[in-house]
Amino acid sequence: MTKFEQDLSKGSVFKKLIIFSIPFLLSNLIQSIYSVADMIIVGRFSGDEVLGTINMSGVNIGSQVTMLLTNAVFGLCVGATVMIGQYLGSGQREKMRKTIGTLFTTLIFLGFGLTALMVFLRKPLLLLIRTPEDSFSASLDYFTITSFGIIFIFGYNALSAVMRGMGDSRRPLWFVAIAAVTNIILDLLLVGVFHMGSAGAAYATVASQALSMLLCILYLTKNDFVFDFKISSFKIDKAELKTLLKVGIPNSVQNVATSISFLFLTALVNGLGVAASAAVGAVGKFNGFAILPGLAMSSAISAMSAQNIGAGELKRAKKTTFLGTAIAIGISLVIFIAAQLFPETILAVFGGDPEMIAQGTEYLRIFSYDYLIAPILFCFNGLFIGSGHTVVSLCTGMISSILVRIPAAWVFGVLMEMGLTGIGLGAPLASFIALALSVIFFMTGRWKKLVILNHTPAE
Repeated sequence: MTKFEQDLSKGSVFKKLIIFSIPFLLSNLIQSIYSVADMIIVGRFSGDEVLGTINMSGVNIGSQVTMLLTNAVFGLCVGATVMIGQYLGSGQREKMRKTIGTLFTTLIFLGFGLTALMVFLRKPLLLLIRTPEDSFSASLDYFTITSFGIIFIFGYNALSAVMRGMGDSRRPLWFVAIAAVTNIILDLLLVGVFHMGSAGAAYATVASQALSMLLCILYLTKNDFVFDFKISSFKIDKAELKTLLKVGIPNSVQNVATSISFLFLTALVNGLGVAASAAVGAVGKFNGFAILPGLAMSSAISAMSAQNIGAGELKRAKKTTFLGTAIAIGISLVIFIAAQLFPETILAVFGGDPEMIAQGTEYLRIFSYDYLIAPILFCFNGLFIGSGHTVVSLCTGMISSILVRIPAAWVFGVLMEMGLTGIGLGAPLASFIALALSVIFFMTGRWKKLVILNHTPAE
């Protein structure tokens, strides 16, 4: 194996899980800091509390739309991680190389195409989600500028997915750390010194993403990576593309459905005014931290189970899932308690507007019940994704996001006039339904049926 590869199908499951998941957790933590920095700095350094709240709303709304695209491509990247992991575990190195070239080439075409589309549709999209008039200009600035950074978002996610599929979770951590530090420095300069508001935060985000991706490519080309980044190597293998789409598209659709459901919630909240929009944006950024344990464990479980399934170690894949779930629940419980006891303190980090803090407290207290349910769901999904059963994650995600979260938020928040409390209730309710369906599928044992490989592993 090369320096970028690690065999996750041998040795102590607990030790491998901890060592492999910690860089995932730190990467996700840094990415959340990266995202939260925009919100905090525009809230604190825009001039006064009112202007800060407007810019917070702009960053929240603009980033919601961009996140939809990021989640869509992340689904394909997860598919590549699973394919590479299973190919590596089963010794099919040529298929692994073809998968990497196919992923990179596909995302280049998608990146440029979606950039053009988003720039063209930016105003209709913001109008569609009922962006408040006061923050429309700030939202438009942030969304337009970050749309030009889509290709860098795609590039970094693809590179990270490939390395993680090969068992390397450390090097992606280095590059996201560089991006985060760059983003914070540029935020302070462009927003705090030059007073560019949400536009400054957007420029900082795009520049830091570009730097991270380019440094990652430079490092890999200098260290004999399996893919050489020559123009002639960027080509699509039809067979691997078919498998990539088969495994990745369900996860992409699920991620998009989740993003659409939160965009719907954003539209509901936007109807309540700028303070409510800023409050939900602040809670959303805190939520990015709160779900980190579950997301890190889910990603680790996905990569580890892919290699173990490829090597025919189904029992190790199952054990990895149970251990990861226990760890994620333990950490998330502490976060839930903190959200219940100190919501005002958490929200005050983002800005000093009393109305924003009051509305955010109401929303956070009910939304945080999701922290007790979502980590378990994430970990089960990690196993299903690692085994190639992304259609299961798609079905549970679609049911919870579209059929549960959206109707529940509207019924409780609008119809029953419960406001932000009712809207926030939709998240834990949706996760609970999805978890119930996931447990049923796990109990059937059908996750053991191979989707990517042609041979059948023994227990």
